[in-house]
This record gives sequence, structure tokens and C-alpha cells, in this order.
Amino acid sequence: MPKIPTIVPITELRQDADAALRQAHSSRQPVVITQRGRAAAVLLSMEAYERGVHERQLLRLLARGEQEIAAGKGLSLDEVLAEAGALLAGGSK
Repeated sequence: MPKIPTIVPITELRQDADAALRQAHSSRQPVVITQRGRAAAVLLSMEAYERGVHERQLLRLLARGEQEIAAGKGLSLDEVLAEAGALLAGGSK
């Protein structure tokens, strides 16, 4: 079950930005900043931001791989496993 995000009105953020930063860092969850009762922005810890960037990069690579497979391009499973084995062993292709 998804966790309910912390919501901070912008006026509260102006008064105590440090508390919002501490909340984002300690919870490792986004803090939603509202303006006039509506979500206006999201505050993330640097760790959460970097994790999201990394996850999006992986998803892009997976999507590109699926496109290559659909187009009949790319490497066979044996080639991929051989390349991965070489990389893990500290060698190159």
C-alpha cells in the first residue's frame, strides 16, 4: 500500500524550510508543496532524486532493448551472457 505523502503548504515552507528538508531526508519520501490548496511542487532528498534518475535510466535502457528486439536487432542471450561474464571478470568484450 502506497504511503501517504507529507504535504506542506508553501506558507509553512517559507516559515520553516529546514523542517521540510529534514522530513524529506528522514522519510526518504517526497514532500508535496501546496499553493492555494493544490499540489505545486515536490521536494525530494538528494538520495531519492538520484535513485529516481537511476531508475529512469534503467527503464530507458529496457525500453530501448525491447525496441531492438522487436526490430530484430541486438545481441543473442549467449552473447549478452558472455559479455556480462567478461565485464564481471574485469575484462572487456
